[in-house]
Amino acid sequence: MSGETAGSDRAGLASLRALVRGRVQGVFYRAFVEGHAEELGLGGYVRNLPDGAVEVVAEGEREQLEKLVGYLKKGPPAARVGEVTVTWDEYRGLYGGSFCVRY
Repeated sequence: MSGETAGSDRAGLASLRALVRGRVQGVFYRAFVEGHAEELGLGGYVRNLPDGAVEVVAEGEREQLEKLVGYLKKGPPAARVGEVTVTWDEYRGLYGGSFCVRY
């Protein structure tokens, strides 16, 4: 495979790490994120953090990741999202298109 082909295969792909703060634990936030990430064809995981935040790590098409960020800012009905901090990075292909809840 040439460098040109490999580069074009990854064109438009990215990864992100998001920290979500507010009332986001105990309100089905992780299941909400998992469902939307799967619908969008993204790989990665979502998990609760000890400080009350939720961490989301996802990778796939940048356009789909941007849609996921919109869902993160909204959350499920019982959630009250206060802040979403997103860090973008290069696509690494670590999750094989599989998204899960980590405990």
